[in-house]
Amino acid sequence: MHELGTVNYVIKEVEKLVDEHNLSVVASITLQIGEVSGIIPEYIVDFWQWARKSTEHLQETELVVEKLEAITYCEDCGKTYPTMEYAKICPYCKSEHTYLVQGNEYIIKEIEAM
Repeated sequence: MHELGTVNYVIKEVEKLVDEHNLSVVASITLQIGEVSGIIPEYIVDFWQWARKSTEHLQETELVVEKLEAITYCEDCGKTYPTMEYAKICPYCKSEHTYLVQGNEYIIKEIEAM
């Protein structure tokens, strides 16, 4: 249930910005969600549809979700590769000395407001 907490956090942060900047309309919010973040984008959208109805400023706000590709870095050969395709083993040198550099986060990328 990371999704409900994520939606509540986004609502809290955006409403804080709306108040701080005296905005009247938030047309859309764009979230980037890493493909290995453990957050299911479809659930985020479903929770958003429900949760926005109880807000003061976001009742008509569209939520846009973009997938952020998971990328892994190999310490032995210095190359990056798509995590979902090759997991922990580098496809170039077969090393296991790798680590995730992108794809386990979620980011409020953009807020379209007036």
